[in-house]
Amino acid sequence: MAVELVQWIVENFTYLGIFSVLFIAALGVPIPEEVPIVAAGVMAQAELARWWIALPVCILGVLCGDVVLYWSGRHWGEQLLNWRVVRIVLNPEREARLKAAYRRHAVKTVVTVRHVMGLRAAAFLTAGIAHVPFWKFLAADGAAATLGVPVSFALAYFFADQLEEVMTDVHQVERWLGLFAVIVVATGLGLVIWRRSRQGVPGEPQNGHGESPAKMN
Repeated sequence: MAVELVQWIVENFTYLGIFSVLFIAALGVPIPEEVPIVAAGVMAQAELARWWIALPVCILGVLCGDVVLYWSGRHWGEQLLNWRVVRIVLNPEREARLKAAYRRHAVKTVVTVRHVMGLRAAAFLTAGIAHVPFWKFLAADGAAATLGVPVSFALAYFFADQLEEVMTDVHQVERWLGLFAVIVVATGLGLVIWRRSRQGVPGEPQNGHGESPAKMN
């Protein structure tokens, strides 16, 4: 039912419909991002919309919703945390984990959570609360959106007659992108842990006075 409603909005309001659905989806409404993007690609292929307008509108709709979440967290974070509906998606434990992740690897965290439905809205709100630099947030989110959105759009545009296969391919691409992001984060964390362990291992056991046991004897 939700998919049919999204398609109806996009078909009847074209560019405004595409932007609006992607905007509210970015704010946390449980609408799969690929649904309006695929609908836009199909419309472009059928010449009901111009692809060179529809594709930028898709990217803009996604980014605008993300930026609104970020600035809401940055300017009204503490007040928003008092709202019960916000605490449903951003409980204290999740907030603490996200803040710790942003302190360690802000860019990698933005790229990773962007592909996790159900976590993205809470994560981007927390990015603002944690005062992640806006340029860094926008650069990471923009790069991820510029990579992911055209993939979904192009699959729909070139394979509009096989929508079921398109949707399967979209999910597979997103899973691979998400897996790649997780591997990058895990590799980075592994390197940090390895470097710290190397720094913390002395060449020879030391006692409290900085002398080796051999010298004490």
